Amino acid sequence: MTNVDHATTGRKSAAGGTTTTRRLLACGVAAGPIYLAVAAVQVVTRDGFDLTRHPLSLLSLGPGGWIQIANFVVSGVLFVAGAVGMRRAMTAGIGRTWVPRLIGLFGFSSVWAGVFVADPIDGFPTTAGTSDPTVYGVLHSIAPVVAFLALIAASIVLARRYLREGRRAWGVYSAVVGVTLLAPDLLLGRDGFSLALAVAAVVGWTWVSAVVADLLRTTGGYLS
Repeated sequence: MTNVDHATTGRKSAAGGTTTTRRLLACGVAAGPIYLAVAAVQVVTRDGFDLTRHPLSLLSLGPGGWIQIANFVVSGVLFVAGAVGMRRAMTAGIGRTWVPRLIGLFGFSSVWAGVFVADPIDGFPTTAGTSDPTVYGVLHSIAPVVAFLALIAASIVLARRYLREGRRAWGVYSAVVGVTLLAPDLLLGRDGFSLALAVAAVVGWTWVSAVVADLLRTTGGYLS
């Protein structure tokens, strides 16, 4: 093979890698809006669902529950794909190893939440009395803990990365997200917990997609 052939093959390989990385990052960009839009439609259309009393996870139950189950799984897979894209695009700097791992763990927790559905609580989807916790319900309860811890850790690391790069607005944004994600823990078992959980989800899911979109914009999905 000539030197020209080697150069041509190298350019094609790099272009292919760049295209794949961009597509993976695009999955991460789409994941947050898709999840939030599908959840929002269900919140206003599911009879008996009250966001001030019912966590979004309960949308997986009852007639039409498959929609939220699919929402968890699809968005989770897209977030994992986005994390893979982040690992390929973040070739240097603070968090290049751990941020993709944490976002991938977050995505996996969403899939987990779809596979293991929550138990009915507080009159949804049925007004019948709450039964004893099921294995699926207990396993489901692991998902939000893992998801929020992963996002909090990722927000801290990314805040440091952005500030080190002199991108103060993004650094402050990431830090504020990390603090906001702690809010549901402060209200655990109290009035307003479900609403705080929903607000935190909007903030967290939006932030992840925004971060991936920024990475896609600033790197062009370049694979070095």
